[in-house]
Amino acid sequence: MSSAHPETAEILLPFLKWAGGKRWFAERCMHLIPETFERYIEPFLGSGAMFFALRPKQAILSDLNEDLINCYRAVRDAPMAIAEMLAAHHAAHSEDHYYRVRADKPDELVVRAARFLYLNRTCWNGLYRVNRKNEFNVPIGTKTAVMLDSDDFEASSRILRSAELDNRDFEQTLALAGAADFVFVDPPYTVKHNLNGFVKYNDKIFSWADQVRLRDAVVEAAARGASVLVTNANHASIREIYDGVGCIEVVRRASVLAANSKHRVQTDELVIRTWLPIRPTVIDVAPTRDDGSRRASQRM
Repeated sequence: MSSAHPETAEILLPFLKWAGGKRWFAERCMHLIPETFERYIEPFLGSGAMFFALRPKQAILSDLNEDLINCYRAVRDAPMAIAEMLAAHHAAHSEDHYYRVRADKPDELVVRAARFLYLNRTCWNGLYRVNRKNEFNVPIGTKTAVMLDSDDFEASSRILRSAELDNRDFEQTLALAGAADFVFVDPPYTVKHNLNGFVKYNDKIFSWADQVRLRDAVVEAAARGASVLVTNANHASIREIYDGVGCIEVVRRASVLAANSKHRVQTDELVIRTWLPIRPTVIDVAPTRDDGSRRASQRM
């Protein structure tokens, strides 16, 4: 049995950056997670922030991004080799080195994984984007740190050994969920009318039809007894397709980008929890304070 509040396990941060990553959610919203569950399932893995926060005893982790899953497999199976290769990239990092590595297409799994991690940490905003030839094409960013103080690939490897890692579509992974499973679903935030303003990119990666297909898979998993938590855009089209599916809540958080709280912008996201009665809720989540304590208030 896994717990939403592991007390004695090691504290470990994700080793990847990912657009829309849920590190903030893992830090401040554990009260939204089931108290206990047998198996953890995540069909859109990304940075794996919730997985590393929960450290479940059993897990199924999947993503349609083959390079991403290969990176996790390499960290699980060869953590020291990954660390050594990343250190070599750190020593060689420059604009020329970045673009040489970006253009390279290594075959060996561990070399590919180290390349993936290096590009993830030094590209613009940690963005993952490929062109029509499936070539990574994000330009170099401003950050130069390739090795991080938080890196502990051996610890990451130990935790990942409890997980099945699969490169597949979300529907296949959700089909495995049943009674006593907790499923954390964090898809791309595509909405019906404008695909969040990134029509070509989002329509290729995750279309509105995929959002509807996801909703159907969530409903089916819940009917089999799984507890499913979905995060998504706070948009009328998302509310409409999840109407009647559990409890729809708004998580309202202040952006932590501005040092002065007066300049922080409120960001709203939806959370749908299938194991709760249907009721509207707004949850205000304050940023973690400097002393590490957390505050959260809930309004019904």
